[in-house]
Amino acid sequence: MPLPDKMRAVEIAKPGGPEMLVPASRPLPVPKPGEILVKVAAAGVNRPDVLQRMGLYPVPADASDLPGLEIAGEVVACGSEARMWKVGASVCALAHGGGYAEYCTVPEVQALPVPRGLSMVEAASLPETFFTVWSNVYDRGRLKPGETLLVQGGSSGIGVTAIQMAKAMGNRVLATAGSDEKCAACVRLGAHKAINYRTQDFQAEVLAATGGKGVNVVLDMVGGDYVPKELKCLADEGRLVFIAFLRGPKTELDINEVMRRRLTLTGSTLRPRPVEFKGAVARSLREHVWPLIEAGMIKPVIFKTFPLAGAAEAHRLMESSQHIGKLVLTV
Repeated sequence: MPLPDKMRAVEIAKPGGPEMLVPASRPLPVPKPGEILVKVAAAGVNRPDVLQRMGLYPVPADASDLPGLEIAGEVVACGSEARMWKVGASVCALAHGGGYAEYCTVPEVQALPVPRGLSMVEAASLPETFFTVWSNVYDRGRLKPGETLLVQGGSSGIGVTAIQMAKAMGNRVLATAGSDEKCAACVRLGAHKAINYRTQDFQAEVLAATGGKGVNVVLDMVGGDYVPKELKCLADEGRLVFIAFLRGPKTELDINEVMRRRLTLTGSTLRPRPVEFKGAVARSLREHVWPLIEAGMIKPVIFKTFPLAGAAEAHRLMESSQHIGKLVLTV
């Protein structure tokens, strides 16, 4: 069946609120030599999409201006040098933008098979958070079997992924969340303990839960005034990994504590990294994590789905932080 010349998409009219996400018609994207063209069945919604819509997350020069960093669907065309996937294959993929559309091109190495037993909606919820958690917790944070991880924001898309992945990999997990309901969800997902940061002092609770030793790795998307407390939550030789800074990018640091206890502070952003880096993460996920998903040890947590035209509603819900897990657009 021939491919159409045009496709439906959702674009950002101008920086602003959710109402700036508007339906559009776009030319069908053409895959570059090492890319595949995917007919999108579902696309995940992520915090960077919201920041991009607000004008706070600059789009790389080589990326689509359309939002959407993860998709699932069927391969319908392959670039001249793409050999990994055949037309008709079901994949989920990390996209360089462009996911809020009927068709999306992605580098073939950033695609993974839809795990056995998962729907397209479930598969679309995986790439952005799984690539982020693996590359930060295991590659940068070097979390080893038997070590303990603290996940800030345990009920977020990143949080539910990190809790389940670490539990399935043999780690003990502590998590913070903003309500008793969200804390209960974190425990159901495998957290040893969940701390309501609105009513409890997370530093005191973490130290109590670890017999005063602290955790080996903190996955932090909060930043700001949380950082001094997070340093005190770390065990000697502990690693603090930043992936966002919802409370601001600046903090005060006790360098003496870092030196005395040999702490490591690191962090990363995923989107600007080269295709080769993302391909290496995809290979690690396929080897280490996909079998855990197919064994039912890690399960996608979908809070709500919206039609593509309902992207603005999805963004409103994400900004309200009322959700537990992932929001997905169906195409």
